[in-house]
Amino acid sequence: MARCSGGSWSSVATEGRKVNLRRVPPEPPYAVPPERTLDGTLGFEVLEAGSELARGRFPVEDRVKQPFGLVHGGVMAAIAESLCSLATFQAVAGDGMSAQGLSNHTSFVRPIVRGTAHAEARCRHRGRTTWVWEVDVTDDEGRLCAMSRVTMAVRPQSGS
Repeated sequence: MARCSGGSWSSVATEGRKVNLRRVPPEPPYAVPPERTLDGTLGFEVLEAGSELARGRFPVEDRVKQPFGLVHGGVMAAIAESLCSLATFQAVAGDGMSAQGLSNHTSFVRPIVRGTAHAEARCRHRGRTTWVWEVDVTDDEGRLCAMSRVTMAVRPQSGS
């Protein structure tokens, strides 16, 4: 079972199968039940999370839009960071380490107004204390809508 620091993932793919975290009771290291976090509210679903590649998606509904009908840029930045956090955490947790966002730079190149937003993260650097990911957010037609560079801090888990 994949676990995340902060417990903010609606569902994750583990060993080729999707696991719905809404059915997983809160337990350490969850500080908040996953369905009550930002990602749960946004309907974010992680499809794959590995040390090289992570993929996820969320439905484009009113709750993720700004008042002009476009997906809010903050949603795309948050999803990018969540995806990288989960993938990094899964890779380092076995060594007693945790992952937390250190920086997030997101550029928006095309609006998303309907359908599903898709995020794909590729790890570009895996260091002892930092990991750097590049994330593309696309629409249902595969058009690039946002690009993020997310740096994760790798630190000892509290209590380890």
